[in-house]
Amino acid sequence: MASMKDISIACGVSVATVSKALNDHADIGEETKLHIRQVAKEMGYFPNLSARALKTNRTYNLGVLFADESRSGLTHDYFANVLDSFRLYAESQGYDITFLNCSKTRKNRLSYLEHSRYRGLDGIVIACIDFKDAEVIELLQSTLPVVTIDHVFSERITVASDNIRGMRELLSYIYEMGHRRIAYIHGDDTSVTRDRLSSFYRAAEELSITVPDSYVLPAAYRDMRRAAQQTERLLKQKERPTCIIYPDDFAAVGGINCLKGKGLRIPEDISVAGYDGLHIASQLEPILTTIRQDTQTIGTTAAKKLIELIERPKTTLIEQITVPGELARGGTVGRLGKPQAMNGKNVK
Repeated sequence: MASMKDISIACGVSVATVSKALNDHADIGEETKLHIRQVAKEMGYFPNLSARALKTNRTYNLGVLFADESRSGLTHDYFANVLDSFRLYAESQGYDITFLNCSKTRKNRLSYLEHSRYRGLDGIVIACIDFKDAEVIELLQSTLPVVTIDHVFSERITVASDNIRGMRELLSYIYEMGHRRIAYIHGDDTSVTRDRLSSFYRAAEELSITVPDSYVLPAAYRDMRRAAQQTERLLKQKERPTCIIYPDDFAAVGGINCLKGKGLRIPEDISVAGYDGLHIASQLEPILTTIRQDTQTIGTTAAKKLIELIERPKTTLIEQITVPGELARGGTVGRLGKPQAMNGKNVK
């Protein structure tokens, strides 16, 4: 493999000039830089990562800690889209991605922090994991640059979907469609769920909607079976709800299957809404009413902030960034007392 000395001989310049050109120093002309880089490419030159790490004290490698309870991994549409946007931006800035080992059954495994240090990771993004886990807390309390997604942790940058605003917009729309008996099947006890649940109750109070305790039931995210079971409980009530909000679009599918199994039509007999705006929502008939989360902005922003924290630690603000979603009206929320206004198309 070619060395910088080989390139300097081929270009007729010093090794120092080659180094400056390859590292984009300002005191080298653009034409010279382009020429040296082209020659380096033709000669098959690749920088020595170990040498670069010693020189810059960075490996240009970012860690991803991700492990959802349902073990759906990167088939989890929301986080898969977020992390893909994270990856694309990080790679555009010259960084590689390493997933931390989350399997605690592996013999002689390293802790998350030990693994991060062993790999020499410059920083970590954490998404969809048990933030009460001792190893996660150890990592968050370390000196490593860390950005969390959808979870607020003291003195760490957080990038999250605006769940408070999203739930308010969803409930307000359902209210505008004439519904007053609105049930909410919510997700696990996480900061996301707490934000959505608080926003649900607050918006209901402002709209003078009475929400019986029996209308608010738990079900894990993406758990279609549990969502169906809780839907059955709601249907057995003396005064059943006219609309049911589900924790996410996958759970909504479980609820819809239950309702259709009971011979109920959507939205003519009962209305439903999801949350996330996943691809599956647009494939249903009618199209699911939901909140479409901006996964691209969330992932890209998380990558930007983590790289800023690594490269400019003294000037990067530790802040909580919320990214607004968008109401996708779909056709699963009917207008009470009037013919259904939506025809299954998303209306902004």
